[in-house]
Amino acid sequence: MKVYQTNEIRNIALVGGTRSGKTTLAECMLFEGGVINRRGTVEDKNTASDYKDIEIERGGSVFASVLTTEYNNFKLNLIDTPGLDDFVGEVYCALKVADTAILTVNSQNGIEVGTEISWRNTNKLNAAVVFAINQLDHEKANFDDTIRQMQNQFGSKVTLLQYPVNPGIGFNCIIDIIKMRMFTFGADGKVTEADIPAAEMDRAESMRNALVETAAENEEALMETFFENGTLTHEEISKGIKIGIINRGMFPVFCVSGKHNMGVSRLMEFIIDSCPSPAEAPALKTESGKEVVCKANEQPLAFVFKTTNEQHLGEVSFFRVAAGTITEALDMVNSNTDSKERISQIYSMCAKNRTKLEKIVAGDIGDTIKMKETHTNNTLCSPKSGGEIIEKIVFPEPKFRAAVKAINSGDDEKLGSILKQIHQDDPTVLVEQSVELKQTIVSGQGELHMNLVKWRIEKQDKIEIQFIAPKIPYRETITKPAKAMYRHKKQSGGAGQFGEVHMMIQPYTEGMADQTEFPIRGRDEHKLSWGGKLVFNSCIVGGVIDARFLPAILKGLMEKMEEGPLTGSYARDIVVNIYDGKMHPVDSNEISFRLAGRHAFREAFKNAGPKILEPIYDVEVLMPEDRMGDVMTDLQGRRAVIMGMDSEGNYQKIKARVPLAEMNRYSTTLSSLTSGRAMYTMKYADYQQVPQDVQDKLLKAYEAEQQEED
Repeated sequence: MKVYQTNEIRNIALVGGTRSGKTTLAECMLFEGGVINRRGTVEDKNTASDYKDIEIERGGSVFASVLTTEYNNFKLNLIDTPGLDDFVGEVYCALKVADTAILTVNSQNGIEVGTEISWRNTNKLNAAVVFAINQLDHEKANFDDTIRQMQNQFGSKVTLLQYPVNPGIGFNCIIDIIKMRMFTFGADGKVTEADIPAAEMDRAESMRNALVETAAENEEALMETFFENGTLTHEEISKGIKIGIINRGMFPVFCVSGKHNMGVSRLMEFIIDSCPSPAEAPALKTESGKEVVCKANEQPLAFVFKTTNEQHLGEVSFFRVAAGTITEALDMVNSNTDSKERISQIYSMCAKNRTKLEKIVAGDIGDTIKMKETHTNNTLCSPKSGGEIIEKIVFPEPKFRAAVKAINSGDDEKLGSILKQIHQDDPTVLVEQSVELKQTIVSGQGELHMNLVKWRIEKQDKIEIQFIAPKIPYRETITKPAKAMYRHKKQSGGAGQFGEVHMMIQPYTEGMADQTEFPIRGRDEHKLSWGGKLVFNSCIVGGVIDARFLPAILKGLMEKMEEGPLTGSYARDIVVNIYDGKMHPVDSNEISFRLAGRHAFREAFKNAGPKILEPIYDVEVLMPEDRMGDVMTDLQGRRAVIMGMDSEGNYQKIKARVPLAEMNRYSTTLSSLTSGRAMYTMKYADYQQVPQDVQDKLLKAYEAEQQEED
């Protein structure tokens, strides 16, 4: 493969709902570019994109596949993405480095759940979009209705550049509005170009006029030309289309049949002619806000957007060259970790097949192997540059949590290493070793996403695991002051143990006034790692407890705060006043006062109106209006407090505060309630007291658990 220059490269992400034909379209584009000599099918499980075991088993895309083809002396880097929202991280990776998204729409079903989700993703990431209406040869294809749905849903910027003459069974003709020609596709794959028939001319000219006006609106100079001449030349129309695509002022619509390879070569021509090159698209930015100049003569700078493990290769790192030229054996620095890396070899990867390259230039996409400390979202720079870091991909917050454990406890250490590797490959999989909960918590985008993690661990790494419901990180606190004393006395021959502590505890609130019952002679504030505060006041008068024993008392009550008296959860927001006690001249020591402080705190806590706190999350649910009632009812059944409702485009939004304990498997429930048409986000807000009935249940459950352990 020759070295392509920046202006000869097009980076394309194929996005859309599941079964909309992305993989089949990619197969056609590879065929047209001569990369493959026979088109595979999803049904036969032999496509270039879906080559991994789990994809072959499932019969659909799970990972983003990086594909490369050449067409008319241009290089097209294609990234075929999964259609299911559980694998949205792969879509985010693709849209980060692609300059245009081809959004496929199934013409027999119109706007589907996956179409809506894909549109939201391109909106959120400000991606240029070209629509490809696919499966026009299906007996239920309804092009006109699909276009009406798209313009109602996505706005008037959805612009027809083609339309089918005979959609449905027998489909073989497309009218191209840019060229004002009709393309007829033969059974042998050949395309015949002809004049537009008289019966279609009025419709074609009407669409042409609409296209000219839309193209003119994208630049002031073109608008002036349009007003002066009443029309635009072919070159001026093409210029307006390109500006419109880049600025999201136009979303062109093309017609294809991926199954029979109709219209695909014309779409590829349009990508080359009218979609932006890497230098024309919005520039990548650094964390300092600087735009990266996409030129081959700059200092080398690359962004790693995806890593994966390939059989016989190990870890493969996919990167886009943001600036400069990258050659074999080039020494670079990971700006995120300051570690040195050598680009030992460069490949252009087409799914599982590799083509070795000597170098690639700014805007191109390549991959390399055996990177030591470089993973997804890392920036590689020249040792001579200032160590700029390209803005990271901001992945969606996880929606599904589960605790994972190995069936064989001997595999625990190995499981931890595997989970770390999975997170590096897929940053939307979060792993937390919770000391508090004594569980390994794995979070992802949905139940299917978690099932994929389980499949990989069991099938590839040969470790049997199970997912269980994660524990909830409750907190314990008090609601009123209380006093207690405890005398620790132990005599067993020789030196004994003696310590007596009197304390008063009270709830802590920010800005509260100090108690006045006892004089405060010393004060320590401790910001707790698990949230909240502990204020430790020494109110000792007359030296009844030596100052050297106060740290031991603090250590004892901290031990009890780390394992609260009610449920063993962390305690927080408490003021402890040590106001009296006793010592023994011989038997008093640190361990005596540590135990006395611990037991006194436990007794005072139980008499101070103890309450359990639970984590509350801010939840936003976006759904079609006709599903709002079902969603609202379900949320209320989860003890949600509805904070407000709003609209967003054609969708309704519910804002609520919901206890984390009630959100288990919510993604699965929401998908069932809305037929997959809703999405939600959740973010930690604060801790609130649980209702009394919930607290009673938690106390009984903890008591039963303690009895089992005994």
